Amino acid sequence: MAELVIHTDRIRENINYLNSYFKSNNIEWSLVTKVFSGDKVFLKKILTKKLISKIHSVGDSRLTSLRNLREVNPNIKTIYIKPPAVIYSDEIVKYADISLNSSLSTIEALNCSAKRLGIIHKIIIMIELGELREGVNREDILEFYRKVFNLSNIEVIGIGSNLGCMYGVEPSYDKLLQLSLYKELISAKFQKNLKYISGGTSITLPLVENRVIPKDINHFRIGEAIFFGISPLSGEKFKDLNTDTFEFYANIIELKEKHLVPDGIISDANIGHTVEFDENNVQETSYKAILDFGLLDVDKKDIEVEDKDLSFVGITSDMLVIDVGTNRKASGQVKYKVGDKIRFKPNYMAVARLLNSKFIDKIYD
Repeated sequence: MAELVIHTDRIRENINYLNSYFKSNNIEWSLVTKVFSGDKVFLKKILTKKLISKIHSVGDSRLTSLRNLREVNPNIKTIYIKPPAVIYSDEIVKYADISLNSSLSTIEALNCSAKRLGIIHKIIIMIELGELREGVNREDILEFYRKVFNLSNIEVIGIGSNLGCMYGVEPSYDKLLQLSLYKELISAKFQKNLKYISGGTSITLPLVENRVIPKDINHFRIGEAIFFGISPLSGEKFKDLNTDTFEFYANIIELKEKHLVPDGIISDANIGHTVEFDENNVQETSYKAILDFGLLDVDKKDIEVEDKDLSFVGITSDMLVIDVGTNRKASGQVKYKVGDKIRFKPNYMAVARLLNSKFIDKIYD
């Protein structure tokens, strides 16, 4: 089987680094683990008592993941990082100490669930700042908060936003300043203290580094920077974080010299994806290697092959074909053979899909 290698020591180093970095900037943060989909082995290896003692909370967007978090560490503070579905209000209150919300009817359901359990559920209300994903419209903010403040078992601890996730609207000083000003307006109007302005994700890190973030932004939700060492805004390494945290290896299961052009009538029945070919090259050949993974496991655009001399040919549900040219090194020796492994560098979406595939081995280094 193809395998995903996970360098847990490097991920822990990233957590320690950002712990210190955020502390020096007076920012609290939540570690977002959704890329791992609640994998218990990962949670046990990463979320050591020492590491989580410095983190505000651990967040996820799946209830099963939150349940697994609690099983691994019953005392961990958890945050549900997307607006919950009303039908799961009981589970949200049970497994999440905090949830991000933008729907009044959902918050009312959470209030009823919290009341039945005899607890106070904390929420951060998300504000729409242009990304057109979750968030209360700005003209409705005051009335929205007024209604929520009247709920008996809901404690509003902050205001938040989500930028850069769907349309890619970049976080900026002006956008985040709006969030800060809304917080001041709400606090003054209702005489309430909103402890957190949750305006930051991995994409916002460069603003902190360049000192162009409003001083009131005091809570970040970080996933990609921890696990991949980059800021998604530029795709470049952030500070001294490790970027070599994941490796994907696939096995060569066939290697033969074949034609460049398929032979026969091409129909619309194919389920895979292939590169374009030149019909004038019908007599030309090259060596093709078949690898043991496919579309069910990962999208080929989300993985980068280490050997730049290899090129993509096609992918089906469970196999990928690459062109290895003459299959000879400069010395004339054979370069690859059946049984060899091909190394890829996966991005965020690749790791998320590979971890969810039951056909991929997970190796914790």
